[in-house]
Amino acid sequence: MLRKVVTGCIAAGARSIRSRGIHVTVATQGGSGDGPHNKLLTHVEEDENRLDMAWEFTPENKTRADGIISNYPVGHQQAAAIPLLDLAQRQHGGWLPIAAMNYVAEYLDMAPMRIYEVATFYTMFNRTPVGKYHVQVCTTTPCMLRDSDTVVKACKENLGIGLGSTTPDKMFTLTEVECLGACVNAPMMQINDAYYEDLNELDVHEILNDLKEGRTPKPGSRIDRFASEPITGLTSLTEEPRGPGFGVRDDL
Repeated sequence: MLRKVVTGCIAAGARSIRSRGIHVTVATQGGSGDGPHNKLLTHVEEDENRLDMAWEFTPENKTRADGIISNYPVGHQQAAAIPLLDLAQRQHGGWLPIAAMNYVAEYLDMAPMRIYEVATFYTMFNRTPVGKYHVQVCTTTPCMLRDSDTVVKACKENLGIGLGSTTPDKMFTLTEVECLGACVNAPMMQINDAYYEDLNELDVHEILNDLKEGRTPKPGSRIDRFASEPITGLTSLTEEPRGPGFGVRDDL
């Protein structure tokens, strides 16, 4: 049985690769992709991304930053680099200008290069502006086998843009990403902090149209399953749990 399942998955993957072409990731392109993370691995001075641009945390975010740093032992504040970069990115509309990175480096008493290394390594950090809604579609193997190509196609049609692009009104950025960790509920996409799972073509259009109209679509599974339970229903833990002492010897 297992051999049949594995063989079927391999065949489905091969059919998909033949139909869509072999996906070449940014890594194999030497980091020259057009996505918001990889577009500028080398800094280029622009009006919205200048070295001399004034940047600092808001008073509220300074309080948050200090609270984050307090979680770490004295002298180890550099461990807060990732959460502080995330805080800076959220404050700056979803992306990190070099001025924000330099500010975080100074805030943590780190060499700026150490912050650049973090910001250019983790794809959660965007080096160029993104839209109000950052639509990230997973196309890694489990999602691909569950027809993530249809999700990508629906996003392109609905938004009128290609992968790595932003709509003219700056509302949506569309990005193809690697595994987002929701494989059981494939295919899926992430929009800002929300996961949308078990998608079909109509779901994608409905979600994007809701956002366009100012509505907030319900995150999670689109077939109303709880978390990652089996799509066909529970196969174990289907009875009420036994009480304390069940099966213990009467003389104990």
